[in-house]
Amino acid sequence: MLNIVYNDKNFCIFSVFMLNSGETSINKLIILFVFDKMESALSERTIVDMCSSSNSWMGYMDCVNIIHKLIDDNFICIVSEDEDTLYTITPDGRESLANFYINIPKSVREEISQFVKKNSARYRNRQECRSDYFQNMDGTFTVALKILAPVQPLLELKFVVPDKKTAKTIYKKWEEKAADLYSVIYENLCD
Repeated sequence: MLNIVYNDKNFCIFSVFMLNSGETSINKLIILFVFDKMESALSERTIVDMCSSSNSWMGYMDCVNIIHKLIDDNFICIVSEDEDTLYTITPDGRESLANFYINIPKSVREEISQFVKKNSARYRNRQECRSDYFQNMDGTFTVALKILAPVQPLLELKFVVPDKKTAKTIYKKWEEKAADLYSVIYENLCD
């Protein structure tokens, strides 16, 4: 084993990727590339869905393991540990991606870019819009709706509705209607 230590930051970053050679380093770069293209904090659920469930860029277990390796290597970091932990790319992660993105096959880069272009709004919406409902002691239902941001919720609403059917309807529509409702409330209250 050759152990050379350089003060040059690029060599250090290079050695982290090269020590974990082959598929692991490409998978790290793929996840960093996804962060770069999405331009926002992402949950583990979103990363795994994008990289392994909706696409075959890597296997499920590989993806989960790579996320934790990227945290250990300080290429991504936690920005919010609310209901769904959000991660973002660090400056070291951006620098590594800039230096080595060419190692990601061009076809995969193009596929990621196209997928993100088509689906980024849906993923952001799914991450940011939360809804839940539960039955109250008097038989009515409370529907809790949220629009989350990395630091704190943008909007939280609770409705008491007469039955489960109404609660389910609101619950299911929230993700689709959240942005419009937020705009209407904001405009009405701030004008």
